[in-house]
Amino acid sequence: MEGTGAGFGRHRKIMPFEPDGEGALVAQSRAKAAALNQHVLGYGESAEREWSAAGIAAPDLPAMRKYRLERIRAELRRRDYAGVLLYDPVNIRYATDSTNMQLWVAHNPTRHCFVATDGPLVLFDYFSCEHLSDHSGVVDQVRPAVSFMYMYGGELTEQRARRWAASIADLVREHGGGNSRIAVDHLNPEGVAELARLGVAVGNGEAVMESARLIKSQDEILAMRRAILACEAAMGEMEAALKPGVSENELWAELHRANIARGGEWIETRLLSSGPRTNPWFQECSSRRIEAGDLVAFDTDLIGPYGFCADLSRTWLCGDGQPSNEQRDLFRIAADQIAFNTELMRSGVSFRDLVERSRIPPPDCFPTRYGVLYHGVGLADEYPTLPHATDWTEDTPDGVLEPGMVLCVESYIGRLGGREGVKIEEQVLITPTGNEQLSTYPLDPRLLG
Repeated sequence: MEGTGAGFGRHRKIMPFEPDGEGALVAQSRAKAAALNQHVLGYGESAEREWSAAGIAAPDLPAMRKYRLERIRAELRRRDYAGVLLYDPVNIRYATDSTNMQLWVAHNPTRHCFVATDGPLVLFDYFSCEHLSDHSGVVDQVRPAVSFMYMYGGELTEQRARRWAASIADLVREHGGGNSRIAVDHLNPEGVAELARLGVAVGNGEAVMESARLIKSQDEILAMRRAILACEAAMGEMEAALKPGVSENELWAELHRANIARGGEWIETRLLSSGPRTNPWFQECSSRRIEAGDLVAFDTDLIGPYGFCADLSRTWLCGDGQPSNEQRDLFRIAADQIAFNTELMRSGVSFRDLVERSRIPPPDCFPTRYGVLYHGVGLADEYPTLPHATDWTEDTPDGVLEPGMVLCVESYIGRLGGREGVKIEEQVLITPTGNEQLSTYPLDPRLLG
């Protein structure tokens, strides 16, 4: 057989395994994988060309990561926690700027990290995934994760939870300075019970992380600008594909394709509908074929480059014809509501005052109103969520708009019992002197009339 004398044929890239050299091979393998990580390779020529043409500078990622970690630790000190244990992949992304099978780990708790208030950031990662955070510069240690979900533990889940809890309790004892209180964002009851048995008290990690994520740095805003531009370029490709006869699913797939092509990550919903499916809102996209003259409304809910959310809504008219008077009326009401409410968004305005002064849908559209007027946005939809004044309850939290916050302003206009509806949403940065609308994709001029 040709090549047998050489042992491996003519492709001699695989060397014979020698046990004494295992450590060197492990290090070499990790270094190779780390150098080829998607976050090291970047977003590609197409995305970079679009960002350059728009004049959006690259964010300083090491500075952004340091800022985020300082925000987390400041919040932990303010709330008197020894650290925070994170399972939500969005929170792990915020703390470490690393990713690993984001949607899979969102419902399979096999990856977590511990941020000590005064100590290391320890990432517990999935098997053989140490290389995925080597780029971050903020992860001090990577350890193999112990998962105690039923898929792995079966009826021995509590036994696995004891092994998991011991490693967390050790970190708390070593770096907590006598403080045994930690914050946790998501944790199964077995984990809470085992930590309590070891003397570790658990508090609300969502409060810590949402508060930390609230105010964006300049580098985060640059990353968000890039994510929004990539989303809007993808929207342009989707709009070009909007022709009579295309299905809602086929049209929605264009947004997915274009987002992934630019290094985006995922889309959180399937909110696209057409014609009679646009009223009431919240139909997920379907096999329905879009017809000429239909309104097509969608909400991107898109996680793009750098892990940032671009949460924009538009409504388009399918085909080359002109809209009906009813379609123009609905669109104008929505566009005017967005413009009016955006103008109100200024630093120092309280949440309650903002809601009380906001424009709302007319009476025949109010029953089908969107659930919120405004909501925070960053790596995903975030705190705060501000409802219509009539929906404000005694347990709705108040607060104040601050520079560096980013919120989406929402409008859905559809008459109760009507055929169609209009969805518009913009992404807005609160500045020291007012606000800046970060989203720029034009509204359909035919519907604006």
